[in-house]
Amino acid sequence: MDDEPIMDNEPVMGNDPKHLNGKPAVGSKYSAHTERVRRRSLLYRLIIAVIAVAVLAAGALAYFSFPSSTSSVKTHKTTKAKRGRRRDNSGKGSGSRSTNAVFNGKYGVESEWIIQQNKLPGTTAWNITGAQTPNGIMGYANHIQATDGQTVTLYVSTQASSFYVDAFRMGYYQGKGGRLIWQSSSVVGKVQPACPLTPGINMIQCNWSPSLSFPITSSWPQGQYLLKLIGSGGQQSYVPLTIWDPNSHAAYVIMSGSITQQVFNPFGGYDLYQGATPCAPNHYPCSSRSRVVSFDRPYAYGNGAASYLSLVYPLTRFAEQHGLDVTYWTDLTLAEHGNLLTDHRVLISPGHDEEWDLLMRQAVVAAAAKGVNLIFFGASPILRKVRLQPSPIGQDMQVVNYRNPVKDPLYGVDNARVSQNWWGQPPAGLPASTLVGASYIGYNNYTSYPLVVSDASSWFFAGTGLANGAQVPGVLTTDFQAYNPTRSNNPPGVQILAHSPVTVEFHPNRKYADTTYYTMATGHAGIFQSGTNSWIPHLVGCPPSTPHCPDYYIRIMTGNLLKLFGGGPAGLTQPSISNWRQFYG
Repeated sequence: MDDEPIMDNEPVMGNDPKHLNGKPAVGSKYSAHTERVRRRSLLYRLIIAVIAVAVLAAGALAYFSFPSSTSSVKTHKTTKAKRGRRRDNSGKGSGSRSTNAVFNGKYGVESEWIIQQNKLPGTTAWNITGAQTPNGIMGYANHIQATDGQTVTLYVSTQASSFYVDAFRMGYYQGKGGRLIWQSSSVVGKVQPACPLTPGINMIQCNWSPSLSFPITSSWPQGQYLLKLIGSGGQQSYVPLTIWDPNSHAAYVIMSGSITQQVFNPFGGYDLYQGATPCAPNHYPCSSRSRVVSFDRPYAYGNGAASYLSLVYPLTRFAEQHGLDVTYWTDLTLAEHGNLLTDHRVLISPGHDEEWDLLMRQAVVAAAAKGVNLIFFGASPILRKVRLQPSPIGQDMQVVNYRNPVKDPLYGVDNARVSQNWWGQPPAGLPASTLVGASYIGYNNYTSYPLVVSDASSWFFAGTGLANGAQVPGVLTTDFQAYNPTRSNNPPGVQILAHSPVTVEFHPNRKYADTTYYTMATGHAGIFQSGTNSWIPHLVGCPPSTPHCPDYYIRIMTGNLLKLFGGGPAGLTQPSISNWRQFYG
């Protein structure tokens, strides 16, 4: 049961491409069609995002079972900011802990700064309104992440004669979900040139002229932002941006999976999985896919926000609703500043985070050895090995993955940085399971399955009232993880919290997804993985008419997890109790 097989028409380091590791042979059903099917999960996740946004905008959070730390705050009338002026009145850019009281709360470490930030006037104006066309307005930035003192430049193409930008910090804000922090002056709109294709590597990279720039100052509180592009003709789309604080010592780091969002970005017809031209027959991965993708282009899904609204934002909203002591990174922050991870207690990987480079993994392994807890809320984390390189507008703005390592120009030159279809193959030979505690087993984009409790006595299920065998409906969809007993390098002490029957497309012998927890002997860090990509969407809350809503239970389990992990190395108070043999012999 490997995380993902290599399947290519060329030999891969001496292996027979017709039959690798017991996986379907090239030319079988598991071919280019498989990639197309798996990519439908993006559509599924975007549908979830649309539903989630609609639910949130309608105030469905009133149905949440957890009392909010800001629930008594009155709703303030939002006043429109003058263009070109910043609106945040908190007086805090990064939210420095030097003036930020933190304390233990019911759901984890709470921050007075986060609580007060979310008492400021909120708005639902961050939502996209009206019917939109793909080319109405779109853009990208020279920074995926920025900090105080940096300048962000936007590159925008629009059919509108003029446009402006609203910058919304995303959070809870009395249930409205966002706060208007800054608004630009009006900018003359224009249609930018088509973005060229680089032959050989099939990279789409735009070369647009800058539209506007703005400095990041202390009036931009650290957090996750949606820059809403608004055209004079009603055109609207997003550019995501994370404002991060290198001086933060917050308990929790919520990390956006920007690299994974980009490699699935089909803007211009190409990404790391598919190409605009047909795939060669009987060839996997698709022969016309990109080998390099660039951040120098808009996102062609999620109204420009990629999967942020479905696979990251519900967690952000949940954390800030309960005043948790959070700070925000992207995976580029981890790659470039991973040494700062030990300033925190918990790293939270989002709902889809399968593309990791060497520096990311090295930083996380080092931090866990010093007691930093890890939460993987999505299945297939650390599945594919990529590397980052600069684009014309910024550091680490291109993502490289040849999938077949021997085709990577660095193969035999710098094997430590060679890109790979999955981390477990040579030359790296490091399956994700050595850190995560479970393995990617595949997907099902058509059916959802219940989470089946297997260890109800665990701290994880405290307060749920669930017993062994209890089912929480609809939690398991798209990608799945499971414990793999055949791996010789599994970490010891893996505890299976939930052992849930699933059907994996193209792999009928893989019958269960597992939610797991283990603690490390060195540093005593706790490592949790959910077993599904759909954990974070279930933090949103169900519409009132939903029967058997699973979100009530997911929020309680998430609160238990954040409380334990926010207290420091989880193994010191809740060492894992190995039970995997009960399920796998």
